[in-house]
Amino acid sequence: MPIVAVIDYDMGNLHSACKGLEMAGATPIVTHNPQELADADGIVLPGVGSFDPAMQKLRATNLEQPIHDAIASGKPFLGICLGMQILFESSEEGQETGLGIIKGQVKRFSPEPNLTIPHMGWNQLELTQASCPLWQELGSSPWMYFVHSYYTAPVDNSVTAATTTHGSQNVTVAIAKNNVMAVQFHPEKSSTTGIHLLKNFVRMMSA
Repeated sequence: MPIVAVIDYDMGNLHSACKGLEMAGATPIVTHNPQELADADGIVLPGVGSFDPAMQKLRATNLEQPIHDAIASGKPFLGICLGMQILFESSEEGQETGLGIIKGQVKRFSPEPNLTIPHMGWNQLELTQASCPLWQELGSSPWMYFVHSYYTAPVDNSVTAATTTHGSQNVTVAIAKNNVMAVQFHPEKSSTTGIHLLKNFVRMMSA
């Protein structure tokens, strides 16, 4: 089974991410060791919480450069929730600079009547990269589980792999660029559809 390094920087529910990967046919290892990241077949960057503490903890554990190195190696890389947001350059949530792997900013949902923030619960994806490997056999409008108050706004819309609509706002909730993929929703909490997405990710390691 492929070895997937789940990056441990004290900002995520690592247990549920690992369980989802196990169900998808991978062997997850929770680590902040750069050599284990380099040796793994794939990388998952999870995250729950706020942008600034996440970047501060990544930098305190000297993980910023190993993440860049792992992505440069070409191995499949998946960011989840906050792990998607910190791939961007900056966030309206804080002052820290992000990893800058994807150009753009993380923005807060604009208030509007009857709009619930955070965006929490099940919502449908509108797939904008139909050929993205993550979407294989998921159907045209899969449902996924969300919990977030901020969304990503990439400079280059071509990296957007899926959007969803919350209130009147249609926002990017998945990106894919070469070997880098990231999703705002929680596949590990999205029932059989989310596990199938993780299976698609694991399948990329033997492609």
